[in-house]
Amino acid sequence: MSQATFILIGIAYYIFTIVSIVFVLNAINKKDKKKYQKEISELEREKNLIISASIMSELNKVEPLVNNEEMKDVYSEWQKRFQELKEKEVPKITDQLLGIEELFQEKNYKELKSKLAQVELDIYYIKTKSNYLLEEIREITLSEERNRETITKLKSHYREILNKYQTEKNNYKIISGPLDLQFENVDKLFSAFELSMEKNAYQEVGKIVKAIDDVIGNLELIIEEAPGIIAMGKVLIPKKMKEINLIYEKMKKDGYNLDFLNLPYNITESNKKITDIFQRLNVLNIEDSTFELRTMTDYFDSLYNDFDKERISRKIFDDYQRSILMKVTKLMKVNSKLIHKLDDIKYSYDLTDEDVAIIDIIKRELEEIRIRYDEVVEMHRTHRYSFSHLAKEMELLNVRLTRTEEKLETALRTLGSLKEDELRAREQLDEIKGILNKAKDLMKSYKLPIIPQKYFVELSEATEAIANMVKELEKTPISIKILNTRVDTARDLVLKLYNTTKEIMKTAKMAETAIVYGNRYRPLNNEVDFGLTKAENAFLKGNFKLSLENAIAAINILEPGIHKRLMEEYGE
Repeated sequence: MSQATFILIGIAYYIFTIVSIVFVLNAINKKDKKKYQKEISELEREKNLIISASIMSELNKVEPLVNNEEMKDVYSEWQKRFQELKEKEVPKITDQLLGIEELFQEKNYKELKSKLAQVELDIYYIKTKSNYLLEEIREITLSEERNRETITKLKSHYREILNKYQTEKNNYKIISGPLDLQFENVDKLFSAFELSMEKNAYQEVGKIVKAIDDVIGNLELIIEEAPGIIAMGKVLIPKKMKEINLIYEKMKKDGYNLDFLNLPYNITESNKKITDIFQRLNVLNIEDSTFELRTMTDYFDSLYNDFDKERISRKIFDDYQRSILMKVTKLMKVNSKLIHKLDDIKYSYDLTDEDVAIIDIIKRELEEIRIRYDEVVEMHRTHRYSFSHLAKEMELLNVRLTRTEEKLETALRTLGSLKEDELRAREQLDEIKGILNKAKDLMKSYKLPIIPQKYFVELSEATEAIANMVKELEKTPISIKILNTRVDTARDLVLKLYNTTKEIMKTAKMAETAIVYGNRYRPLNNEVDFGLTKAENAFLKGNFKLSLENAIAAINILEPGIHKRLMEEYGE
């Protein structure tokens, strides 16, 4: 390819790149133009909605209602604010939008963007002022209908409350005076409402409606809750206080310490609180009264449980007072006897001070428990503590005593087992000797040509182990740990000897039986004869296992399966 061709290709690429850039820039410019056009149109629409027909319409509704100086001033102020919006604020937005339009035509998008944001903020601010003005005007134009509707509902509700009061007037005797006065006040407020409506004093009307709503709401609450407050404060709680005080005094005479309940003070404070509640009720203030009276009721009800708890605790205390004393006395005697025998036990069974340290620990624990027991009993005698407290102390003492008792029982079992281990070892010595004699008798019961060396080795080991066991039993003191080891060793070795003896005898018998059985085949086959001869030689040398293997192998030549039949005959 020539140089001219390369130059032409380069020029073509350059032109293509320039065209692409121009195309992309035009596309971006077109997109921005559409976006800003849309934003300007939206702002224009928002500006036109600022001064809505609703404001003019509502102002026209207010004009016939202006019949006093107050309403006249309010109406003038609204007109002034409307004119300011219409003649100053909106034209100012219009000028801003014209400036934005010029920037758009000039494609000055950088400055245009910030101007759009400012105009949007200004429109929002003016629109808010317009909406607020409209709401203020509607407060008047819609107030008559709204207030009439509210008053109608309030009157209906008021009649229901008044009817309930008049029907159940006996329940409100102590506050009938303040209630009657309050009902009169409500009637006066309804009259004031009608008068204000006639004068178009709508600002005053709103205050009257709110006052009527508040008074009726308070009346409803009083009519609902006052009977319960009166019943609890005048009947229920005083009756409970009287009953509880009688129980309190009787239990005090019976030896119960109930100072922790602080009952006299709480009754005095409750009476003060009830007096305060009824003073407030007399001015129709029942705030928190029901809650406070129910709290008092719950408190006095809980005292019955406290009294029952004290009665139960007294029984628990009395039971523990007897049982703990008996148990701790008994355990101290047992432990004392054990301490007196401790030197003999330590000597007889080779025990160290560490092995029997638990006995001193038990003694100390029992002494501490007895001291604490005496302290708790003294606390009872002084009548300075409640039975619930004393019972809890006794329960803790009983737990400690139970743990110490378990330690003592364990110690007694451990020390008692030392003598049992010695007696058991002596009994097992006889058993082990019996097994040894059985093994010897078994070996003598069958005349073998020679006894295998394995038997004599194991017999020697077993005999030596028994001798060590006897030696340990004859020691003073006896070490139970070593004695138990000697017993286990002797028993294991004697059992091993006995099993070995049984195996030798059984193998020898089976070998002899096989040789005798195979003799019938000697004349028939030389290999059988040779195998049986090897079996006989091994038998005479005391190698009974090899003798059995040779005999079975020889017979198996002519009679396959002999091994299985032989094993069945000997119970294998």
